[in-house]
Amino acid sequence: DPINTRWNVFGFDVMLLDTAGIRKKQKVDEDIEFYSVIRSIRAIEDSDVCFLMIDATDGVQQQDLHIMSIIQKNGKGLVVLVNKWDLLEKETNTMKAYEAEVKQRLEPFTDVPVVFISVLEKQRILKAMEMGMKVHQDRARKIPTRKLNDVLLPIIERQPPPMYKAKQVSIKFINQLPTHVPSFAFYCNLPQYIKPAYVRFLENRLREQFSFTGVPIRLFFRKK
Repeated sequence: DPINTRWNVFGFDVMLLDTAGIRKKQKVDEDIEFYSVIRSIRAIEDSDVCFLMIDATDGVQQQDLHIMSIIQKNGKGLVVLVNKWDLLEKETNTMKAYEAEVKQRLEPFTDVPVVFISVLEKQRILKAMEMGMKVHQDRARKIPTRKLNDVLLPIIERQPPPMYKAKQVSIKFINQLPTHVPSFAFYCNLPQYIKPAYVRFLENRLREQFSFTGVPIRLFFRKK
């Protein structure tokens, strides 16, 4: 079972759910392991922000990507913790290079904070919590409709969606939807012709202009 711990930190009343972890499928060969996996997934579903802990000596494994996918699909905030950082031999740019490698493995969801910790040496534990609270605040952010349009529409006007069969695709209005996961509706004349590459462009502009670090965001295109 997940271990629940109440903690008041940085002025927030937090409930920490410490799961047993999710092992690789080939290692899940007992009933108790199966149910620990189910409970870990339920803990993700019940959380606002998830800390995905990876082993610095192993790097990002396929199982880590699988867990991240579950976190992202459920629209939860994410902080990546690189544990056992004290065991690695380091040079001047080791941390930056390692972070770049981690984010490369996490593509396309790369706007994720990475904190290098050591549970054994208690290194940067409070830093990890501080980053978790920032992600929580970003996930709850509501952007006024006027500000959203004032900022994004000029960007869209400078770089509009690609034309489709000589038809101009025009986005006229944007608003944030009243959902737990930050979601945005883009109203346009031909929503069915918005290409995935342009969806990524809009998401990147949203992340640049407004802070959604570690937060999956969802974009919808509707007929105006």
